[in-house]
Parts: sequence; C-alpha cells; structure tokens
Amino acid sequence: MRSRYVVYRDDIEPRQAAGSPAQVRALLTESFGCTHLTQAVLTIAPGTTLPHNCGPHEELLFVLRGHGNLLLDGTGRPFGPESGIYIGPDETYQLEITDGGGAEVVSVQVVKPAGDEVTVGERRTVSRLDAQEIGRATAGRQYRILADPATGFRSGTHFVGDVPPGDPAPVHYHRYNEVIYVMQGTGVLHIDGGDNPLYPGACIHLPARTLHQVENTGDTPVREVAVFVPAGSPAQAYLPDGTSAYPTHPDDPQGGIQ
Repeated sequence: MRSRYVVYRDDIEPRQAAGSPAQVRALLTESFGCTHLTQAVLTIAPGTTLPHNCGPHEELLFVLRGHGNLLLDGTGRPFGPESGIYIGPDETYQLEITDGGGAEVVSVQVVKPAGDEVTVGERRTVSRLDAQEIGRATAGRQYRILADPATGFRSGTHFVGDVPPGDPAPVHYHRYNEVIYVMQGTGVLHIDGGDNPLYPGACIHLPARTLHQVENTGDTPVREVAVFVPAGSPAQAYLPDGTSAYPTHPDDPQGGIQ
C-alpha cells in the first residue's frame, strides 16, 4: 500500500526534456497532496541546464553532489556539495555543472508564496552548509539554517538537520508544513499508525499538525534537508496535548524537537 507521507527517489522514473542535461524526478507533488510545497530531484550531466523560471514561486535548491556555477542576473555564483541556493519569484536561472561526474540537486518550490507583509533581510543567494551556525534541540538533535526571512527567503525556512542514534524524540507535531529529503542514515518514520522505512532518497511530506516520530535505527545520524512554511525555528514542536515539547521554556524558539 502506498504511503501518504513517503516517496522514494528510485521508485520514480526520471524525465528529461530535449536538449537538457538534467533528468527530473518529481517526487512530492500537488497530486500527492502537497499543496504548500513540492519537491523534485535533478540529476544533471556536465554542461549547462536550460533557462528555468519558476514563475511566482520561490525555489530552494540543495546540492547533494557536484560543483558548478549558478547563472543568475548575468553573473555566475559558484557552488559545491552541501550548498543551499535561493531563487526568488520570476527569476530565471541556469546551473552550469563543471564536475565530470555531474551533479544531483534537491529542488523545492513554494506553491503559495508569502506576500510583502513578511519582513526580509539582505538577500543571500548561495549558502554553504559548513558556514552556518549549529542550532540545538532536545534528544541531541542539531540543525543549521540555510535560508529564511533573515536571508531573503520570504515564505519559510530551509535547513539541514541531524537525528542521532539512540532513543527517539517523543511523538510530536509542528505548526508548519514541511517536505524532507533524507541524505544519509537509516530509520523509521512512525506516522498515522504506519512505519515507513527511511534511507537515502526517502522523501517525506509532513502536513502541519500531523503527529509523527522519526526513529534512527542505525549507527550514524540520519541527515535530512528540509523546507517548511511558514518560517520559524526547526526546533519548535508540540506534544499531542498541544503543549510545547520543551516545557521549561515553552516560548523559546530553540526549545523543541525536530
């Protein structure tokens, strides 16, 4: 029986447009029930992709492997593995892949972008993961934010989180809508009475207020790259009774679980 919450990269056939070096796997789509965020994985051969404009949507890219340049507004911005890239509404961009082995990129589009009422900081287009500060949550979780309103991403938060081995965090929910791509590690997503295996290439759709629990069943951290809307802290979470998952500081945005 197909899960309502998890799709696996290798189960989706890639599509390739004529003249494009990129193969696209549409993983979490509106037809799957993703009405706030959609997710795809791009496998790109060396060369330059066709110009792409995502219309009124904001788009977040995360480079799983490969080096190259983001061609945007007449300039080239270099990127490498574990780089986050922010593309604003109505911007047209290309990816120039310089690695002989090609590249793989996770793409997330915001279906319903936030309006001008959101205050944003100075735009940051390319963000290296290793240059971002580590945030901490309960049960040993860690996360690093790649983009949010402070860096120009109006609608949400783009981050990478690590779930360590050991006892899982309690069952909880978030007030935001989220899509996740598992980069490394093995585990299980317990959700809606079902157990969904997690391993590299698993894509998760977490609608707001859906109770769930991620259990790491391996010996290394489960690493996830995720986008959620509206913006907030990846550490904010709530127990089934609606109380904060961090009871000593219920209003602390750093006091929750992933």
